[in-house]
Amino acid sequence: MSSDASTRPLFSIVTVVLDDREGLRRTRASLRRQSCRDFAWIVVDGGSEDGTRDDIVRLGPEIAWWRSGPDRGLYDAMNIGKAAATGDYLLFLNAGDELASPDSLERLAAEIRRNSSPDFLYCDALERTLGGTLLLKPARSHRTVWYGMFTHHQAMIYRRLAVADLSYDLSFTVGADYAFTIAALSGNSRVIRVREPLCVFAAGGLSHAMHPIGRRDQTRIRRRYLRLSVISCFLIMVVQSLAMLTRRGFPVFYEIYRCRRMYE
Repeated sequence: MSSDASTRPLFSIVTVVLDDREGLRRTRASLRRQSCRDFAWIVVDGGSEDGTRDDIVRLGPEIAWWRSGPDRGLYDAMNIGKAAATGDYLLFLNAGDELASPDSLERLAAEIRRNSSPDFLYCDALERTLGGTLLLKPARSHRTVWYGMFTHHQAMIYRRLAVADLSYDLSFTVGADYAFTIAALSGNSRVIRVREPLCVFAAGGLSHAMHPIGRRDQTRIRRRYLRLSVISCFLIMVVQSLAMLTRRGFPVFYEIYRCRRMYE
């Protein structure tokens, strides 16, 4: 893949997958529907044994770069994909995640042109619950990053050169994307909020399955990157834990407070 400005893609879309053949197929179908074709798809497979690798091989020219083999987990695979990327902007769309509409990349490209190539863009997200309900989850302001991720990682777009010196810290089992985003924001002031959904997030991911570990990771990150006090970190963790309990025990209240129901 050439890195010449005249030939490199606008977007490098990095997909990490492990034993999720159906999820990879959904992500592929979403990319095939895009009206904007100015992207290169990068697939990092952690050594799947369910036929995923065979599908990757068959996709051939649809994938600009791929690798299949053991790695050290999700964030290591994301670092591998980031290193292989040559596009102007990075979007991490993992297996099972989809873009919100066929013109999602086209609209995003228009925002990039309109705002003279910002360093960081973030959007709203659609979230599909385990019960199949589709919710619109508006992003919070990036200035609330002290509280946590203000939108899904799949709804964040990084200018590749602006984060060239950053990598996902593997010491954080669940929160490396949070640390990466804080570092990206601290080094770049040209941030754009896009008020429309970019992705359909597949529920039941790492952050949900390993919620307690994620909270501990976030506390370490706040202490290290934001220099928040122990008391502040504790209070934030309490509020987040209550929010998660509400989401799991009273999902209707969560939908009313944080989301809007969508109809397909």
